[in-house]
Amino acid sequence: MSKVRPTDELLAARIAAQTVVLAGLEPLVRVDGPDAVHRMRVSCRRLRSALREYDGPDLAAAAGLRRLGQVLGPARDAEVLGVALVAEARALPPECGPELIAAEVAGWAGRRAATTRPEVLAALDSAWYRALLGELGELSVRPPDGTGLPPYRKLARRAERRVARRLHAARGLTGAARDTALHRARKAAKRARYLGETAGAAGLTRRMTAVQDALGAHQDAVVARQVLRELARTGHPFEYGVLYARQSAVDCVPEEIEKLLRRG
Repeated sequence: MSKVRPTDELLAARIAAQTVVLAGLEPLVRVDGPDAVHRMRVSCRRLRSALREYDGPDLAAAAGLRRLGQVLGPARDAEVLGVALVAEARALPPECGPELIAAEVAGWAGRRAATTRPEVLAALDSAWYRALLGELGELSVRPPDGTGLPPYRKLARRAERRVARRLHAARGLTGAARDTALHRARKAAKRARYLGETAGAAGLTRRMTAVQDALGAHQDAVVARQVLRELARTGHPFEYGVLYARQSAVDCVPEEIEKLLRRG
């Protein structure tokens, strides 16, 4: 029977591994490699999740990772959402002029990328980003003291209960309040998933990935509707209204997602 590793060892290994991943993605982000921005943002989140499990220390690296994630977020939206909405536009009926609408959406994505890409490159060239890499390197060698951390299984149960509570809180809500509650549940599921990845817990990772995917589709639709409202103001309100209606149909029922938590 394999020995269960202490939580602090699991987190320290996670920080060291993801620091290598983050630094390794920088050259790909600089040359605008496929999916590079999204992958760097995910690495940021995995590192932040690991650091968050340490109760107490106010780590400068956590603030730096949050700042980097905020810079990468809009670039990710332009990269991923643009592709998805162009595909949706091309699937419109012929009478809606699908190629014209797809070209307009692609133009939006291009303009958004032209705005966000310089911000990403400026961040990678900044002193605070270099300081962040140094802090992460230091943490990889000397991680925070985690001797008082609870066992992984206790953290996992706590994380799953947090997801369940947030999903339950979304019941009965409508509109923006519901969207906000589901987004909070998604963030909790993401944290639980990363905890499962850290410990190599396949069951927890699988359940939380399913929950995160379902909630992520809903959140992407929320963002897409905002973009479509913006585009509709420039013309073709009917055509963008069709796309808006399709995005509005992407919904998730908290009670149904809660069932995913009970799967093995």
